[in-house]
Amino acid sequence: MTAATVQDAQVGKAPSFADLLKTFLRIGLLSFGGPAGQIALMHKTLVDDKKWVDEATFLHALNFCMLLPGPEAMQLATYVGWKLHGVKGGVASGLLFVLPGLAVVLGLSVLYVSFLDTSWLAGVFFGLKAAVLAIVLEALIRIAKRALKDPFAWALAATAFAALFALAIPFPLVVIGAGILGFIRARGTATAGEPVVVKSLSTLLIWGALWIAPFVAILAVGSPTFLDIGVFFSKMAVVTFGGAYAVLSYVAEQAVEVYGWLSPGEMIDGLALAETTPGPLILVLSFVGFLAGFREGGVASGLAGGLLTAWVTFVPCFLWIFLGAPYLDRIRANPRLAGALAAITAAVVGVILNLTVWFGLHVLFGKVGEIDLGLIRFAAPEVASFSPQALGLSVLAAVMLLRLKAGVPLTLTLSAVLAVGWGQWGNGF
Repeated sequence: MTAATVQDAQVGKAPSFADLLKTFLRIGLLSFGGPAGQIALMHKTLVDDKKWVDEATFLHALNFCMLLPGPEAMQLATYVGWKLHGVKGGVASGLLFVLPGLAVVLGLSVLYVSFLDTSWLAGVFFGLKAAVLAIVLEALIRIAKRALKDPFAWALAATAFAALFALAIPFPLVVIGAGILGFIRARGTATAGEPVVVKSLSTLLIWGALWIAPFVAILAVGSPTFLDIGVFFSKMAVVTFGGAYAVLSYVAEQAVEVYGWLSPGEMIDGLALAETTPGPLILVLSFVGFLAGFREGGVASGLAGGLLTAWVTFVPCFLWIFLGAPYLDRIRANPRLAGALAAITAAVVGVILNLTVWFGLHVLFGKVGEIDLGLIRFAAPEVASFSPQALGLSVLAAVMLLRLKAGVPLTLTLSAVLAVGWGQWGNGF
């Protein structure tokens, strides 16, 4: 009997609902370190310590969640809650995973717009920006190792990067195109016993109605900004394959250049802020929604924008889980669907590479322009605006993360402290 079989045999009965709430609240409060740290925490708590689910079930669910749009760690928490206590368990575990981080992000967003003019806070965010560049680089390496298994996958990643960086092809088209190519390339046919539409209709109607519910109030109020926020982030909820890193380059481009909700530096500040809080990294979108609302009508409007963004971001996550979880085995057995999702994962590597370049340019250079060659158009920095301090902090953060295996909170803290010290006793930024 293998070790995994012994462990699976030791899995006990489902916990009480009260125990589920207490455990997932603790996970939500301690879920620092991005998806890798959050998934590791859940594995230790749910599989090793509590033995609420076995190893095979946990990994099976994790693979499924990685192929869905949205934050995989939050969806994994939702799936485990659903597995243990049905829909109410899934709702409770998903909410408890998100709400602590959302409260912190919105609170820090208020502080951000209130006190950013102080030199010490500017120094903190300068250091966080530099560290975030290393964190994004680490995510690129980690996901590339997992996704790029053959020449076809490498070609998809390279094509996705070129399409986004130089050809300005919209992110959703890149994702859809990769999925179609993977579907066509995969061998085999759809398996029998596809999910029955009638059985899933009630789930679709209930969670679909919850998804669009805020738009009723938005249309009644008649706010173009809030309508833009709701529609834009609803679209992101459908195409965020690969987690937050995969979609942030597209969000940054649209929020900064199209809608004018925030500046490139503020976008990087938001990611740095989200990295310091518990919960899924995709909460950075609530920071974007907060600033959009804040510039429409102050702090109260900003809080409404942040909450609206969170609503249309996370309600679809519950929809995907509750629709797909009962049919998990059948979905994974469909070779063409599996091929499409694998192709999307490969393309996401190119998307994250584009994000890495975008962040790198805006962290290391004070001014970034654009070279327009007609069909080809790409960002280009002003060499004179290069910041050696930002480069030094980014290198330090990369060494801590990639070589010393230091955690994200420690890396961010050290980078922020060094930046504040440089601002106070050095020559500024």
